[in-house]
Amino acid sequence: MSNQPVIELQGLEVKLGGRPILNGLNASLSGRCIGLLGPNGAGKTTLLHTLLGFYEPSGGTARIFGKDIKTEAREIRGLMGYMPESDAFIAGMTGVRFVRLMGEVSGLPSERALERAHESMFYVGLGEARYRKVETYSLGMKQLAKLAQALVHGPRLLFLDEPTNGLDPAARERMLRLVQDIRDTGEVHVILSSHLLRDVEECCDEVLVLKNGNIATYCNLEEERRANRKFLELETRGGDEASFAAAVEALGVEMAMDAKQKIKLVLPEGVEVRDLYRLAAERQVQIRRLDYKKDSLQDIFLKAMETEVAGHGRV
Repeated sequence: MSNQPVIELQGLEVKLGGRPILNGLNASLSGRCIGLLGPNGAGKTTLLHTLLGFYEPSGGTARIFGKDIKTEAREIRGLMGYMPESDAFIAGMTGVRFVRLMGEVSGLPSERALERAHESMFYVGLGEARYRKVETYSLGMKQLAKLAQALVHGPRLLFLDEPTNGLDPAARERMLRLVQDIRDTGEVHVILSSHLLRDVEECCDEVLVLKNGNIATYCNLEEERRANRKFLELETRGGDEASFAAAVEALGVEMAMDAKQKIKLVLPEGVEVRDLYRLAAERQVQIRRLDYKKDSLQDIFLKAMETEVAGHGRV
C-alpha cells in the first residue's frame, strides 16, 4: 500500500437540523485498522455517515485515498464496504442471495456477484448456512452476514460499526479474529467504531477519540506499544545493588528510585532487558519483578474524557 493517508479530515463540520455535530475536525489517518472511540453523542456515527456520503459537510471536507467526499463521492463509494450497526436485511432472502444482491448494488455483474457471495459466506464461516433464510440466523450469524455483504465487492476501505455488539464471548472472539485477518492481509484498511475499548485495543494501530463533536485525542497505538517496551520498573533483592545500579547507568540507562524503593528505568536504543539480567547475575542481585509500563487504551481514553477539548481538536 502507498503512504497516502487513508482518511484526511480537513476542517470537517457537520450540522444536523441546524445543530453543530462535528466541529472543524482535522486529522490524517493512515493505519491498517483505525479505531473510532467516544461516548454516546460524541459524533462517531455522524462522522462515519459523512464519510460514507449519507450527510453533506456544512464546512470543510474529507478525503479518502486522496479523493474528496464532496466532489468524488461516486468514485469513493466503489472503494468502501459498510457493516452497519443495525440490521437491514430483506425478509425471505437466503444469506447468499442477500449478499449477492449487495454485490450487485455495489456494481458487480450478476454472475460475479454470485461467485463472490459464496466466497464471502464461506470466508466468514457461514458456508453451510448460506441457503438458510437470514431471519432464521442467530444474532452472531446475522453479524457475520453483514460482514460478508460488506466484503463481497472487494473494498479497499471497510467501515465496521459496532461489529461485536450483543455477541457472546465465543462469537465476539470469532468476529475479532476475522477483523484481524482482514487487517493483516494488507489489502483492506479497516475503520472500527466501537464502545468496547478492548475490541479497539486488540485490532487497531491508530485511534481517534471524539468528544462533543471534537477530537479529544489521537493515539498511534503501534508507536505507544514500542515506546512502552523501553519503560521498565524493577524490584531487586540481595547482592551488590549499588554496583548493579552503577553498571546499569554505565549503559546509558536513565534510572530513578520511587518512594516504594522500586527502580524506574528508561532503556536507550541498543540496550535490552537481557543486559539487565546479565548485570544482575554478575553481581548476585535477584530481579524479583520486572514490569513494562502499560499505558492502556483505557488510561488514554479516560484521560481524554477528563480533558477539556481545546479549539477544533487538531491532530
